Amino acid sequence: MCGISGIFSFNEHHVIDEQLLKNMNNAQAHRGPNDQGYHIGKGIGLGHRRLSIIDLAGGHQPIYNEDATVSVVFNGEIFNHHEIEKELKDKGHVFKTNSDTETIVHAWEEWGVECVHQFRGMFSFIIWDDNTKELFVARDRLGIKPLHYSLLTDGSVIFGSELKVLRQHPLCSNEISSTAIEDYLTFGYVPDPKTIFTNTYKLEAGHYLHLKQGKIPEKLISKQYWDLPWQATEQLSAKEIECELIERLKDAVNVRMEAEVPLGSFLSGGVDSGAIVAMMSQLQETAVTTCSIGFDVPEFNETDFAQLVAEQYKTNHNVETINHEDFDLIDKLIDIYDEPYSDSSALPTYRVCELARKHVTVALSGDGGDELFAGYRRYRFHMAEQAIRDKIPATIRKPIFGLLGKIYPKLDWAPQYLRAKTTFQSLAMTSSEAYLNSMSKLRKDERQRLYSATFKGKLDGYSANQVFDKILVGKNFDDPLKEIQYLDYKTWVTGDINTKVDRASMAHGLEVRVPILDHQFIEWAFKVPSNLNLNGNEGKAEFKKQLEPHVPHDNLYRKKMGFSIPLAQWLRGPLQEKMTRLLTSTAFKKTNIFNANKISKMISEHVVGKSDHSAALWTLMMLGQFIERESQR
Repeated sequence: MCGISGIFSFNEHHVIDEQLLKNMNNAQAHRGPNDQGYHIGKGIGLGHRRLSIIDLAGGHQPIYNEDATVSVVFNGEIFNHHEIEKELKDKGHVFKTNSDTETIVHAWEEWGVECVHQFRGMFSFIIWDDNTKELFVARDRLGIKPLHYSLLTDGSVIFGSELKVLRQHPLCSNEISSTAIEDYLTFGYVPDPKTIFTNTYKLEAGHYLHLKQGKIPEKLISKQYWDLPWQATEQLSAKEIECELIERLKDAVNVRMEAEVPLGSFLSGGVDSGAIVAMMSQLQETAVTTCSIGFDVPEFNETDFAQLVAEQYKTNHNVETINHEDFDLIDKLIDIYDEPYSDSSALPTYRVCELARKHVTVALSGDGGDELFAGYRRYRFHMAEQAIRDKIPATIRKPIFGLLGKIYPKLDWAPQYLRAKTTFQSLAMTSSEAYLNSMSKLRKDERQRLYSATFKGKLDGYSANQVFDKILVGKNFDDPLKEIQYLDYKTWVTGDINTKVDRASMAHGLEVRVPILDHQFIEWAFKVPSNLNLNGNEGKAEFKKQLEPHVPHDNLYRKKMGFSIPLAQWLRGPLQEKMTRLLTSTAFKKTNIFNANKISKMISEHVVGKSDHSAALWTLMMLGQFIERESQR
């Protein structure tokens, strides 16, 4: 795992500032503590920071082709590089190293832009071809590895694994994007391709940029090379799933076990991490090294369930219990993520990466199972609402439930069955609108109440609903469950899950590999029928059934706990002062995004227990932390 950076000019006479490139590259030194390297040419500069995993002696980057006319910097792993290398050698390519990085160089020579289809792995890379003056930049299919870029006013394009890399360049924009704020307050992160800053972007998952020196384009346009099989007409049969699921999962795990450094796994006590540890244990003779984080609050602690798997497979198990008032990390989050990011599970994720790095350099993770096999409770709720939407015509449903959604109070203090405001709102909407409404950190009506008149003017009618609308253009889903799973892959998986794990792991020089996000496994498993994924109230039903011989029953069928923290209590107690300070500060008010009185009212309602605004307030607090840092630059 590494960090990459670059400066590219459409003008070949542009002289690359080598010191500036080094400053950019060193801003991500934590991603690659073992080595650094550079390539400087006419109108091109590439930088690399290396965390050595494969070919420790020969994997120094940039790596070149035989005559040094093609160079690459690469972040990630190509898990099928041995097979690709053999094919390329048969075609006459000469390899100088055993590194998977060199595979990319020769694959570009052989197949050009089509080379991305050859790679099975997690990656972002930049290729410079001095023969044709072409730059090729690609990101893996599921967005496991990040890449940011910006077209600058001097006609150059800058690249970096993290946003902090780009911000070293004096021409990189520091203007906060109003539409990104709207998106962030909805999703809790800024979804691709936006960043929090104007004219600065994330390369989307499964996309590439193909640039050539010469005429400067008005806008950089990326091209999609892969998508989930949303159009699949044939679904898997129960027999196919029974025969193939475990073997396909085992294969996805197996290809991720190559390393010349210590390798282990996270073990949370849930279904997915238990499945990964089970597969690893069946694939290697020595005990798997496993790592778990526990809390000193029982209702948030899963270590007993992790212990069940550890005992079954006799793993080398490592556990640390953290104080539920572990606040020290909060101030670090904005430096780790570079932009507002409100998933509070970033805190325990950071700690489990910290623990794992004490024992291994590579860790496998179970991320992706809930999205692929419909494990989230929100999927069950959505499908229950969808059953009502399907029965009542929109002409009746929209006015009746729309009115109820407006007049019904937000009863956070009441029993669950009386908290119907969001449900009424969602029943008046389309399926995708309803899903966004139910999962938003702040619902659209809540955001509108908080915004100042000035900020509404800046938005000029823009709504975060347009994120989903853009994703669904040209697509028509017959299955509403597959539709929301698809939307999660395009937003939540890349923008939240993968971002969280990448930044938390890289902060410790730890590489995390994610077998369930193997694109071949996903292409197959996305065809599992929805009624086998969501069976009554049982999510991941068929997946759990196939795992019964491999994972303890209590791990498979207990109530889902999640990797969370006692947020509501924190914001009424030890974090109340910090939250209030950030959300009432001069810097926060000067942005003129919010109505200050409405913010104060929300704080007060939460603190006295009248309402539970914890998700919204934490989201606002992380924005406040970002604004405070920017004001100090």
